[in-house]
Amino acid sequence: MKNTIFLVLEYLFYFSFIILLILYLFPGSLIGYFLYGNLGEQPNFFPNPIGTSINHLLFFFYLGILGFVLRSNQKKFINSLFFLLLISIILELLHYFIPNRAFELNDLFANSLGILMAYLTYKLFKKTQY
Repeated sequence: MKNTIFLVLEYLFYFSFIILLILYLFPGSLIGYFLYGNLGEQPNFFPNPIGTSINHLLFFFYLGILGFVLRSNQKKFINSLFFLLLISIILELLHYFIPNRAFELNDLFANSLGILMAYLTYKLFKKTQY
């Protein structure tokens, strides 16, 4: 049963990662297109002071939690932290070159903060289990 759960989580992680790549590398906002019919409009799901960067924070938090849970039994656990941080930086930097996209420091900060929050949440959860 435990292996089945980890297998489902692994597929969910890879599916989510592919969705992230599609959303990040598409020239325009796919979610904005589906919600508003406008590729140039970013959805703001939660009214907040940092704008649409909250979407980045939440998605990278979610992806980070999945990645850390999946890699918890492996000795390469710390690699998932660096991998996710590197991917978040590379994807945001690619916005310089993708039409209808723009590099935003707030988004890069939100990506990194989401991953670090996931890491700290996971570590805190593991610490309270013992």
